Amino acid sequence: MPSNAMSLTRRNKITRSMTAIGLAGTLAFGALPMATLPAAAQDAPASFADLAQKISPSVVNITTTTTVAANTDRRPIIPEGSPFEDFFRDFMDPRGQQPQESHRAEALGSGFVISEDGYIVTNNHVIENADDIQIEFFSGEKLTAKLIGTDTSTDIALLKVDSDKPLPFVPFGDSDRMRVGDWVLAMGNPLGQGFSVSSGIVSARNRALQGTYDDYIQTDAAINRGNSGGPLFNMQGQVIGVNTAILSPNGGSIGIGFSMASSVVQKVVDQLREFGETRRGWLGVQIQDVTPDVAEAIGLANAKGALITDVPDGPAKDAGIQSGDIVTSFAGNEVTDTRSLVNRVADAPIGQSVPITVMRDGRSQTLNVTLGRREEAESASAGRGNNQQAPQTEGELLGMNVTALTPDMAQELGLSPDATGLAVTRVDEMADAFSKGLRSGDVITEANQAPIRSVSDLKDGIEAAKEAGRKSILLLIRRDGAPRFVALPLDEAN
Repeated sequence: MPSNAMSLTRRNKITRSMTAIGLAGTLAFGALPMATLPAAAQDAPASFADLAQKISPSVVNITTTTTVAANTDRRPIIPEGSPFEDFFRDFMDPRGQQPQESHRAEALGSGFVISEDGYIVTNNHVIENADDIQIEFFSGEKLTAKLIGTDTSTDIALLKVDSDKPLPFVPFGDSDRMRVGDWVLAMGNPLGQGFSVSSGIVSARNRALQGTYDDYIQTDAAINRGNSGGPLFNMQGQVIGVNTAILSPNGGSIGIGFSMASSVVQKVVDQLREFGETRRGWLGVQIQDVTPDVAEAIGLANAKGALITDVPDGPAKDAGIQSGDIVTSFAGNEVTDTRSLVNRVADAPIGQSVPITVMRDGRSQTLNVTLGRREEAESASAGRGNNQQAPQTEGELLGMNVTALTPDMAQELGLSPDATGLAVTRVDEMADAFSKGLRSGDVITEANQAPIRSVSDLKDGIEAAKEAGRKSILLLIRRDGAPRFVALPLDEAN
């Protein structure tokens, strides 16, 4: 990470520049019988020196130079001939030079070599917007790097240097095999002090920090500003993570650091190396987790899978996937929640047919979908806006005032004129609907996975759910163009 970065930035104040977010914690361990642990995990290594000596030549310091535009708006406007003109000229520029329109800023980070021909992995935020990237090796040699490609979703960048001799490099390891309690080494350039090694253990796995493809290894190995982009090693000298972020109340290490897992990084690096960009699969659906109340409303025994809330034009719609389907398997692998589906789709081959199993109306069926490319879909949808407005009222059900959509109301809500459903105009704050998050402006489009066109349709859906012995009714709600399923208890139905 840049060592001079001090501002809070992305991901819910967990920053890509390793800055503080104001969270601290402690971790206590209970005693375990030694016989329950594998022999290799019982004792700490006598020394990390041999391992550090072996892998240090592959770790690099990264210095970037960026042109930063000067903020000239803050200079005071002094009329010519003013008695203060000379004072402000000398104060703003003591050397008597004209104010510069821009200046050069340097930042520091870390990285590691992954091939003898000079490919280097680091964090995107380390080199973002850089005009010049200099690589310093453990030997002291310096080379200029060129940018091959970046992925902002995982904060990974791939660089390349040209060398007249093979470079020492390190391989990726299997992060999925790392266990909580395993020893790890972090290497990098903390606080711009040069090459440094810190040791610790895997504190937790599969951490998500707000990103779509996040899969972080949490470690208590000391990581500070400047370590960003550096490697996290296992005891075999394999890279099992890229040091990316910390949690801290003061910007320094308190033993809560995060490294993007190599299982994610390696896939990104392979694509950047081959294409200069990422190419992720795209299914073309909106989804949400299956909560226990949603599972009960549908009649599922277990709250697992990914619930399809909307199917716009795209691969899923072409394959026959419908809103209300629950994805239980993708390409032969179980789908436990939305995160697992997103990751499996992203890793799947673009343009090839993939089997996907869904639960629909209590029955399982398998469909074949030909995936598109997410980056192209996101580019095509950029700039599309929503124009939602508040609807009106008529009728009261489940603690809500609702009214059937008219073409004019639908257009006011940013929907097509032929859209159907019930617009929510008021929600009783004492009702379950309010505690479940429903608010005025929401539109109910389905009940029990059946289309809703009138208040009578909703009443019929409530009665059907009661007759089926269900304790709740499943509603499909649209808000600001985004659909989601909500299960409401039936004890308030009237």
